[in-house]
Amino acid sequence: MELSGKVAVVTGSGRGLGRAYALSLAAAGAAVVVNDVDEDAVQTVITQIISEGGQATGVVAPVGSAEVAEELVRAAVAKFGRLDVMVTNAGVLRDAVLWKMTDEQFEAVIDVHLKGTFTCARAAATQMREQGEGGRLILISSPAGQRGNFGQTNYAAAKAGIVAMARTWAMELARAGITVNAVVPVAATQMTRSIPALAPIFEEADRTGQPLPSWLRKDEGLGEPEDVAALVTFLASDASSEITGQAIGLGGDRLALWTHPSEKLVVVAENGWTPELIESTWKTEIATVQESYGIPAPRIPESR
Repeated sequence: MELSGKVAVVTGSGRGLGRAYALSLAAAGAAVVVNDVDEDAVQTVITQIISEGGQATGVVAPVGSAEVAEELVRAAVAKFGRLDVMVTNAGVLRDAVLWKMTDEQFEAVIDVHLKGTFTCARAAATQMREQGEGGRLILISSPAGQRGNFGQTNYAAAKAGIVAMARTWAMELARAGITVNAVVPVAATQMTRSIPALAPIFEEADRTGQPLPSWLRKDEGLGEPEDVAALVTFLASDASSEITGQAIGLGGDRLALWTHPSEKLVVVAENGWTPELIESTWKTEIATVQESYGIPAPRIPESR
């Protein structure tokens, strides 16, 4: 996938998925602005990109505020002359069940994930519209935002909001030639490695140096960050110019298109509804097709 001449910002790209995105974009020819709160991590990624023949610069700052978003865009324009791709990946976790979650925990996650996506996308869209040559907004969501996840009120809400923003901005930016898509990644990151059922599998892979087992990649759609990076690089390319407003998942060997919410079943009452009529109708027509919720637990083969 050829990205020579394009310039990308990847927030939260000092490690994990963001690092994989930055390296993949650079390998395809894009100049990359690396961002993280860890200066050493930023410099390590920049050094690797340059050592492999790519171009990169860095901004050490926490994503969330309009000022940092504008600084990221300015860095791209000052160093490389333009901005073509914004990947909003930066995030933090502050997990707690509802009755124990503090305002500070909620706001910290919303500020980085949701507000940070908004401010960075706004700054990028402004620059791209001024350039008049289109662009790509690639917003990183999560399965938690599609299905909910225990102990992640803040994270799930933010990631669901990110998909909603992608759909909205796809309409608003279409005339400017700017596509907007949400990526729903599943990969072996610090968070997924902590899942009790999967921890021994990751430990064995690390100890032996062997790749993750095929069943995990195919059945659970769980692989390495580099797997997801392929989707980000594709969405950054000219080949994806007709794709916008979508939520697209990738993990391991599985590429998935998530559905937009829609009415699954509609029942009409001739003269309106009463509580009693809703109760009886629910039992007879709706109860058997209710939606599931939560991220399903991994199904580990007995023969693995």
